[in-house]
Amino acid sequence: MSMTLMAGQVTAQQHPITYPDTRKVDTTDDYHGTKVADPYRWLEDDHSAETKAWVDAENTVTQEYLSKIPFRSGIKKRLEELWNYPKIGAPTKHGNYYYFFKNDGLQNQAILYRTATLGGTPEVFIDPNKLSAAGTTALGTMSFSKDGKHLAYLLAKAGSDWQEGFVMDVETRQLLSDKLEWVKFSGLAWKGNGFYYSRYDKPDEQSKLSKKNEFQKVYYHKLGDAQEQDELIYADKDHPLRNAGVSVTEDERFLILGTSEGTSGRELWYRDLQNPAQKDFVLLIKGFSYEPEVIDNDGDKLLVRTNHDAPNYKVVLIDPANPAVANWKIIVPEKKDALQGAHTAGGKLFLAYLKDAATTMYQYDYNGKQGHEIKLPGIGTASGFDGKKEDKEIFYSYTSFVTPPTVYKYDISSGTSSLYNKAAVKFNPEDYETKQVFFHSKDGASVPMFLSYKKGIKPDGNNPVLIYGYGGFNIAQTPGFSVSNLYFMEQGGIYAVVALRGGSEYGEAWHKAGMLDKKQNVFNDFIGAAEHLIQTKYTNPAKIAIRGGSNGGLLVGACMTQRPELFKVALPAVGVMDMLRFQKFTIGWAWAVEYGSSDNADQFKYLVKYSPLHNLKPGTSYPATLITTADHDDRVVPAHSFKFAATLQACNAGPNPTLIRIETQAGHGAGKPTSKLIDEAADIWAFTMYNLGMKK
Repeated sequence: MSMTLMAGQVTAQQHPITYPDTRKVDTTDDYHGTKVADPYRWLEDDHSAETKAWVDAENTVTQEYLSKIPFRSGIKKRLEELWNYPKIGAPTKHGNYYYFFKNDGLQNQAILYRTATLGGTPEVFIDPNKLSAAGTTALGTMSFSKDGKHLAYLLAKAGSDWQEGFVMDVETRQLLSDKLEWVKFSGLAWKGNGFYYSRYDKPDEQSKLSKKNEFQKVYYHKLGDAQEQDELIYADKDHPLRNAGVSVTEDERFLILGTSEGTSGRELWYRDLQNPAQKDFVLLIKGFSYEPEVIDNDGDKLLVRTNHDAPNYKVVLIDPANPAVANWKIIVPEKKDALQGAHTAGGKLFLAYLKDAATTMYQYDYNGKQGHEIKLPGIGTASGFDGKKEDKEIFYSYTSFVTPPTVYKYDISSGTSSLYNKAAVKFNPEDYETKQVFFHSKDGASVPMFLSYKKGIKPDGNNPVLIYGYGGFNIAQTPGFSVSNLYFMEQGGIYAVVALRGGSEYGEAWHKAGMLDKKQNVFNDFIGAAEHLIQTKYTNPAKIAIRGGSNGGLLVGACMTQRPELFKVALPAVGVMDMLRFQKFTIGWAWAVEYGSSDNADQFKYLVKYSPLHNLKPGTSYPATLITTADHDDRVVPAHSFKFAATLQACNAGPNPTLIRIETQAGHGAGKPTSKLIDEAADIWAFTMYNLGMKK
């Protein structure tokens, strides 16, 4: 199955492509005295017959192009072989049962199983594959009641962020009459005989996938009641663009309300549910400059993870009766490495840190005394470590770029881990390796990058490379296994992941160095990664592909417009491409704290400088580009990709293809069925390897 670089082969871009003739309209906006044309504004109407016809025409062109790639079917066959292995998640105990997810291999959705004893014969608890013929209904948030007798869960259809809520009697596996609608961006927090959740008012059918989401409210749902009877717990009539969500401490004493004005910054309020006299929420931590998070309560006080005066985060104890910062008690002080998350089980704290973008785990008591360091198998990512106070053991998953997710059982008392389940992927991990390199970005910042590849690759300047990045929203890019990326490595490719600024790899300072007016740092980091790989003789511009999704799609769009000669292939997925209008759709307004907004004159000045849509220039030769999006993406509406594709096709003067692939019955990515994942991966790798000159 190896791929070789063949001199003189006929490449796909030599096939003539006739793109759809996309109509232009005379639409111009005035941004603080600057006129900006938007000739494809009509593509924002995803319900119009003209837009649907354009989508069909673009998909036809794309599929005709892909069908001419001779090894496309072989790629899909090998991906199916690699994908077809049992995937088992870490179990968690609720009531009398252990619950875990398992996908036998090619099932569209993982099935939730349960067993009364570890190692016992599991039974199917919920099978999402039976909820829709195409496998496009996915389980979302799930939450068991404290006694483990009921399960509340959300279902998402066709990839939409809109979800419906249901409640199941665990013993009988029968659904109760309860049904919730218009739930979005919500947790499920049990208290007594019901739970708290967040929802919006019912939207109109025509605009529910694109209209701005406003006035999120918090309700309490009592089992057996109709949704109309739910008690309104919190609403903010003065701030329509604030999100609101609640959690309940494990002992169900404290109800914690978190409000935010976007994706960065939070304000915390609380109610002591054991105090019947307290009917209203009381301010705990004023917003919105920091990212506080309640971990648990220790009696009548609250343990909080916060970056207040600690960019790498610390753990503090707060007395709700005296919540002033001066009264906080530091439990675990800030460290050199960034504290990414805090979990609880067995009456202990489990703190996850990042050391150069890889997980390290430590166990503490509630007084801040460090116990065990949890020894992980290598440089990778560990997740889990959640449990109840009475638990003696918990489970966690570990993965790396060349290690499929492996489940371990952890003994809280001894601090020892034992193998619980190892995935049986049809490849030999010993044939591959990962190394971490550091390079200097344009302003001198040291940036880490992981390189994963088949052993024996030589730095001869001619290796095909795919560089992946995200760089935003305080999200870290840590090692993770993907059979799709494994396929590329199997064919001789180098898979590179860059820990760009804007993420949380080095704490809040790293995040802030890549947001608002410093967003260009993120693009410079990504460009610097490509230049480093060229300078160190791994590759050359004719062999470099770049890939990213959502905020990472923006990354790819910005870099391919700023340095089109540096990359051969660009793969922007569900990207934020119109930086002047993103805030006008669904939840886009929440990103203004990360990006800024064109409504602000000063912020418009830097947004327009890098907005991918507005920096495409006629007569320029752009990389071979395959844009991917989906018709049910109500996070980053597909109009971003539609307008970018139309403009790119009009501007591109070179021989490289500029195509868009629009998935149907799918959304931003969450819950996408396995069949669609494989089809999409096969198309992307066929396009990428064809245009990088890789041939079977």
